[in-house]
Amino acid sequence: MFQIISDDGCDFSEEEKKKYKVDTVPFYVSFDEDFLKVGVDISTEDFFKRLMVDKGVFPKTSQPNPNDYINVCTQHLKAGNDILLLTISSKLSGSYNSAAIAADMLKEDYPDRTIIIIDSLNGSIAQGLILREIIKMRDAGYTLDRAAQLAEKVLETTRVYFTLDTLEYLKRGGRVGPTTAFVGGILGLRPILQLEDGQVSQLDNVRGKKNVLRLIEEAMVDALEDEKQNISVSIGHIFSEKDALAFKTSLESKLDIKITNPITEVGATIGAHAGPGALAFAYCKKYDALDLEKEV
Repeated sequence: MFQIISDDGCDFSEEEKKKYKVDTVPFYVSFDEDFLKVGVDISTEDFFKRLMVDKGVFPKTSQPNPNDYINVCTQHLKAGNDILLLTISSKLSGSYNSAAIAADMLKEDYPDRTIIIIDSLNGSIAQGLILREIIKMRDAGYTLDRAAQLAEKVLETTRVYFTLDTLEYLKRGGRVGPTTAFVGGILGLRPILQLEDGQVSQLDNVRGKKNVLRLIEEAMVDALEDEKQNISVSIGHIFSEKDALAFKTSLESKLDIKITNPITEVGATIGAHAGPGALAFAYCKKYDALDLEKEV
């Protein structure tokens, strides 16, 4: 059995981390002052409270540094465990690079141990879906190497769509250009975004949240209808739980499935760039369905 570690971009709750025996490495946030370690110096709840109270504040994020990874990994290496480490998309953050530096440093002290790092090319609930499949493989007795191979296949099938109340947070973080954000705000359009090859791209601009959610639901139904038994779905939100629950109920009805993954409160790492009102919808193919597929 191997130890699973992820950066906190996966948006697992503290209860889930304990339940599934997963350790996470936190990010840092700043409100134009010193950077604070999420979950240590500032809670996710307090982060969003401040975001809601001071609507003119646009926080910054910073990736974990190599020492953060070393501190989390060392205890497991000392115990004789190998590690599978999952990070947020390397095209959104330097977290993967920090993990790689840490792994190289740790090899000197633990030459007999193996650390495999996987760039999820995703974030938030999509990264969390990949993490859930890795957990299932570990608990089913898969070797580290085989779990890593299948995790790479899972992430290739992972798709995530999200919509925001405003593009201002993405603009401030450099994820979209100022012209895109300005035009969307003036016209009252709500964006439909996705992560494509690990980066944010815009699919459409639609007037009204109901129309946005309808279009996303239609796209997911079309994509999943023929493989719904082999797919895992996750839904996340920032202060939009009512909309998230309504979407879940409707999608379950349309596809005649039960979505077992919990509704996720998107954390500070992604929330700093998404802002209040964000909704996210992700799916991936289950590892066991991929494990049955023959190599081409």
